[in-house]
Order: sequence, then structure tokens, then C-alpha cells
Amino acid sequence: MAGERVTRVLDWFYQVSAGAPAALQARAAQYLDLAEPDLDLATSLAAAATLALRATLEHPGGRDVALDLLAADALVTLALQAQATSDPGQLAEFAAALRASGPGAA
Repeated sequence: MAGERVTRVLDWFYQVSAGAPAALQARAAQYLDLAEPDLDLATSLAAAATLALRATLEHPGGRDVALDLLAADALVTLALQAQATSDPGQLAEFAAALRASGPGAA
């Protein structure tokens, strides 16, 4: 059920991002809400990171896009953390796939 997945992902996200600046935490959570539901925590975080990076790259410029870039960075970091925690043996493969699927990937 998508609602349970969203709740589980957001619960985990708020737990591990406790202490982060409120604006950054809120922006990253917005991207988590927009991401396609997935049963896998790391994949959900990676999808949200991709959305945040895409928004950054599509922005015409200016300082107001910095929060989106910081959210993308935080979500990538958390996706890698989630993968390392759940299946460390697949971390390198997960990281390579994340890099290959990101906006601007060749």
C-alpha cells in the first residue's frame, strides 16, 4: 500500500534527519512526497534525489535554487546510507545505478 510506504519512508527520513535545518528538511520531504512510491527505502530516496537534482538543473539560476541542490545532496547521501544499512554488498552497484540514472547522465 502506497500510503504505508510513504509513512515508513517519511518516518525514517525524519528520524535520520533530526537536527538538520528545518528549511532543508522540509524541502527534501517535499521531494519525497513527489517521488514515485517504491517498496525499497533506498530507491525511494534516490528517486526523490533525482527529482530535486532535475529541478536544480532546470532552474534558470539564482540563489533561490540552492535549497533544491542541498536537498538533492542530502537525499543522495541518505539513499546511500539506507542502501549501506540494508544491503552493504550492493552499495557500489546501487551507487553506480544512481549516478547513471541521474539527470544529465550520459
